[in-house]
Amino acid sequence: MNLKGKNVILTGGSLGIGKETAKFLVEKGANVLITGRSNDRLNNVIKYTGAKIIEFDISDIDSISTKAKECIKILNGRVDVLINNAGIGVRSTIEDLNIDDFLKVFNVNVFGLALFTKEIIPLMKSNNCGTIINIGSTASLKGYQTGSIYASSKFAVRCLTQCWQAELRPHNIRVCQINPSEVTTAFGSSERTEREDVHNKLTAKEIAHSIISAIEMDDRGFINELNVWATNPFN
Repeated sequence: MNLKGKNVILTGGSLGIGKETAKFLVEKGANVLITGRSNDRLNNVIKYTGAKIIEFDISDIDSISTKAKECIKILNGRVDVLINNAGIGVRSTIEDLNIDDFLKVFNVNVFGLALFTKEIIPLMKSNNCGTIINIGSTASLKGYQTGSIYASSKFAVRCLTQCWQAELRPHNIRVCQINPSEVTTAFGSSERTEREDVHNKLTAKEIAHSIISAIEMDDRGFINELNVWATNPFN
């Protein structure tokens, strides 16, 4: 897909992977609309990326349909690419599991993602083309200690991705999941403070590059899943 002139919605775009991806997309000539929960962070990211913004908490399930219509209107009724990047995580031992933490994470990572995508699909079907990128995690490949809530949410996203691939390929809609390993972003920070780069850890730019590469593949093909690991994070 040639990104020049394409309309892109990117959820969770005010920090980290979303912010860097938006910057790359705008540089490629795409029309990018970023969603995020903090109007202050969104206004800051305008200067960095040149993207359009809309304040939107994807965990507010009741508002998804209305906000999706607003997004579509801003992009003049056409969405070529949807990047489902919004995500949060909670660590918990088995003994500390509770329904509130499950709902907090699943409302963003799974329910919000799926229901927002549902609103965009009719547009892509009517155009007989489109690309959806779901940002997963290497936690969707294998569980880990204290990962009951976060990892299970990403396993669910992986399942959604596979189901949508089967359902949407006949409509020329490509669905890809990108699974980053540890990335030095604000993810996991209650203050939403970006972490400093570490020489042997992945940065948001590597993941943004992976996302752009998957989208730019000619429309006749698609990458179903891409795992991104740091080469040597062990020292």
